[in-house]
Amino acid sequence: MNYTAYKRLLDEILNEPNPAAPYDDAMYFNYTKLNRSRMNRWDKQLVLDDLLVSGLKQIAAPQHWIIITEPWCGDAAHIVPFLIQMAEQNQLITYDLQLRDREPFLIEHYLTRGTRSIPKLIVRNEAGNDIFDWGPRPQGAQELMDRMKADNADFETIKIALQNWYNQDKGASLCKELMVYF
Repeated sequence: MNYTAYKRLLDEILNEPNPAAPYDDAMYFNYTKLNRSRMNRWDKQLVLDDLLVSGLKQIAAPQHWIIITEPWCGDAAHIVPFLIQMAEQNQLITYDLQLRDREPFLIEHYLTRGTRSIPKLIVRNEAGNDIFDWGPRPQGAQELMDRMKADNADFETIKIALQNWYNQDKGASLCKELMVYF
């Protein structure tokens, strides 16, 4: 699906009086609501690094980007808007958003430390061969998550710390990490 369809999916979930699982669980529903708001904010204010934009515009061969995500994923709400903006910098880049928990379950081939962590970006060439994959979060956010888990922080504390990290970073780490590929 494209980004418009993905945002429409979030809206449909949020407007459904009796949403399907997992959104019938208040926790997942509320994450989705927060994530829709976060995506709206990033769509309005995100800024891509100029060197990254220059690199993206210099891509001379077709690429297809697959972004694996889910509406309830907090990291995805902070990352997917940036990935879409990146893809839109060059007409040779096409993309498709796929849901982790629906067929074709592509995530099973791109596990992170043995887990189905998202979001995940898979970049393929015209022949369908992987050029690289990235995800689920920038290194700084991952280090924060690892430290907090090692300290046995509760999920709510981790969630707030990651939210603060993304707000302060403003996508700079993501841009820097992906810049090495373009």
